[in-house]
Amino acid sequence: MSWLGQLNLDYTRDGDRTIALDRHDGPLRVLQRLYPEGPGVCHHVLVHPPGGIVGGDVLHLTAQLAPGTHALITTPGATRFYRSAGEEAVQSAVAQVADGARLEWLPLETIAYRGCIARNRMRFELAPTAEMMGWDVLALGLPAASEAFEGSAHPHSRFTQEIDLPGTWLERGTVHASDTLLLDSPLGWAGHRVMGTLWFAAGSALPRTRREALLDAARGLQAAHPLDATAGSTSPHEQVIVLRVLGPRVEPVMGLLSQVWAAWRQSAWNLAPCPPRVWRT
Repeated sequence: MSWLGQLNLDYTRDGDRTIALDRHDGPLRVLQRLYPEGPGVCHHVLVHPPGGIVGGDVLHLTAQLAPGTHALITTPGATRFYRSAGEEAVQSAVAQVADGARLEWLPLETIAYRGCIARNRMRFELAPTAEMMGWDVLALGLPAASEAFEGSAHPHSRFTQEIDLPGTWLERGTVHASDTLLLDSPLGWAGHRVMGTLWFAAGSALPRTRREALLDAARGLQAAHPLDATAGSTSPHEQVIVLRVLGPRVEPVMGLLSQVWAAWRQSAWNLAPCPPRVWRT
């Protein structure tokens, strides 16, 4: 049996409070609104009670952020794409962020199990004065549990990833389990099986001094982080800054992303980091 899930989040401003209405059809939903840092920032935790995504499942989230709202969206644990008998599993998210609004898209890691056929799409449409921070952490298989993402037994295994900031930055690629040249080459995943991406984006050009400050913060933390991995920060467009990390395990990759997110939050928005409590449970 395939799961079809649709969730819509509609954030509006009520005085100094960001409030949200949610409508869902199927198993994808959110827990209650949380305000650990005051009424201006609404924290939401996405939940999918079936616990994993398999071939034939389709989950779709849409979010609309009205002017002046601020939403932080996360998950209580890893998103897991399990082995497929042949159908593709699809998860997608589309967010429209109005002028003066801020979005933090911070789900915990995605795990692609061997044998999966999966697609994960994200699209963020930013109005001229909207801003966002987001991250994505993809782990291929569970090598420590002898569940490597490899193609000898499951040559059909593949994971397609898409991150789209229309007109600004588009990343789209497919990893096949049998593509050892990509997975093991120093020009590809370099033998690592975890890739983390963190971005800061705006709806219009960021001033050069602001971009440089954000890049300097990321690069300083990269240099100091005891990470057995490869990391690099760049600004591929005047509206976006990207940090990329390749590592052997999720924990060090997520650790660096969390540190840079906290630094960017303070530098760009003058907000102290407020990690969701669910990350510690």
